Amino acid sequence: MLECVTGSWSAPPVLRGFKGAIKALNGTHSYVEARIPLDCYATSKHTSNTMRKYVFTITGFCVGWNSIVLSAPIDSGDNVFISTSVTTSSEKFSVTASPTSTAKPEFETDIPATSFLNSQPYVQGTDANPEPMNDGLGASSIAPDDTAIDQQNPDLFAPPTTDNNIIQNAKWPISLGHTRLQSGGWSRQQNTDDFPIGTSLASVQMRLEAGAIRELHWHSSAEWGFVLDGNVKLTAMDNEGRVFVDTVGPEDLWYFPAGVPHSIQVTDQNPEGSEFLLVFDDGSFSDDGTFLLTDWMAHVPMEVLTKNFQLDESALSKIPSKQLYIFPGEPPSPDEPAPTSPSGEVPNPYSFHLSSMKETKLSGGSIKSFDSTNFKVSTTIVGSLVTVEPGGMRELHWHPTQPEWDYILQGQARMTIFAAQETANTFDYQAGDIGYVPPSFGHYIENTGNSTLRYLEIFNSDLVQDFSLQQWLALTPPDLVAAHLGFSKETIAHLSKTKMTVIGKS
Repeated sequence: MLECVTGSWSAPPVLRGFKGAIKALNGTHSYVEARIPLDCYATSKHTSNTMRKYVFTITGFCVGWNSIVLSAPIDSGDNVFISTSVTTSSEKFSVTASPTSTAKPEFETDIPATSFLNSQPYVQGTDANPEPMNDGLGASSIAPDDTAIDQQNPDLFAPPTTDNNIIQNAKWPISLGHTRLQSGGWSRQQNTDDFPIGTSLASVQMRLEAGAIRELHWHSSAEWGFVLDGNVKLTAMDNEGRVFVDTVGPEDLWYFPAGVPHSIQVTDQNPEGSEFLLVFDDGSFSDDGTFLLTDWMAHVPMEVLTKNFQLDESALSKIPSKQLYIFPGEPPSPDEPAPTSPSGEVPNPYSFHLSSMKETKLSGGSIKSFDSTNFKVSTTIVGSLVTVEPGGMRELHWHPTQPEWDYILQGQARMTIFAAQETANTFDYQAGDIGYVPPSFGHYIENTGNSTLRYLEIFNSDLVQDFSLQQWLALTPPDLVAAHLGFSKETIAHLSKTKMTVIGKS
């Protein structure tokens, strides 16, 4: 509440506002407001030991006044004089307090963050017709709409009030990818053509029937694989002629460095075949640009082929005239040994049996991490398999230099991405959705469903690294934290000095 001590209202051509002295009453925190022309600005600085100028913050537009509303907090009992001798943008607008006033800590100079509404306005996946309204803002939708998309994305259709400005879309359902149908299977991909924010990592989802073959090939990018279901047999050779063969199953991985020739064939351990996820360390990667054995052979003159292999033309007469890509085959034995090579076998395997790795239990779920420390050949694509129980969340954190690529395996989630400069957007995810977080952007992933959330977080790096917000605050001098956030000593003492990683429901 503000009491008018002296002063009057005036409305000269260049300024409309209150002139005079005012006094804050009833409470320890109040606001003094003044309206100034759009071509003026506010400033603040200590002018002496006995006088200071308040920081003014924009709280809204006053269209009727053709001006901006500015406000600054003042203490109960402060005598404040508003100067309105402002005519141009080069002059200053200031409020001067009494000599007894002391500078406020930062947390008292703005609207408390607790005033923002952050809960979802409706349940993700609701059967009802959602409306783009939240915290008294927005209005109903009256034109035809894709209601199913709105139902899946409450934080896009009616964003939390903490969201501000716009970042690139950080969600891509793999179901929107164009599917390439082949005899024996199919594939679909995601890259920067359809997901521009994902500049460092691209992906392919592939399904093969039992016995089907992803033909012998290599890439200009590294390939990382994760088995979603079924079992596949992998073969490869390094540049020294050392060989590799292994069979992997659900939750197992592989990694082939750029240029390493390899193949994938599905065993019949699962009669339905296999489905797996591939990730490449180049956001613009296209599976259509793969170097395929049959494609190359079909485009080399026959006389060159006979000379290279020292064979008669009849021995090469069955080479296909076009690429095979995916094609049917007889299921291989999962225990078939690698071909004998005079150079031996690769010193470090291209596969990693993540399914056999013990998970780290956490208060809100679990995590299994894999990088070059335990999967030595994987030097550009690493990550973690994370589970989050209902009501839990992957804690607020960021990765110093690595972009994060996420794939939701099971459940539903939401993630708010903080991009600095007062910019943050919230996205909703469900099984089959891809998320992406650029390097150093702050974020969390929260389980918004009623079942376990299970997802992959993948990084274009050789190591899995992150910074925990809570751990940082706990290991920062308490007075410094209090000066920023207004935390009490008890609150600061409660903060964890070790990473929580996945936090349980409070």
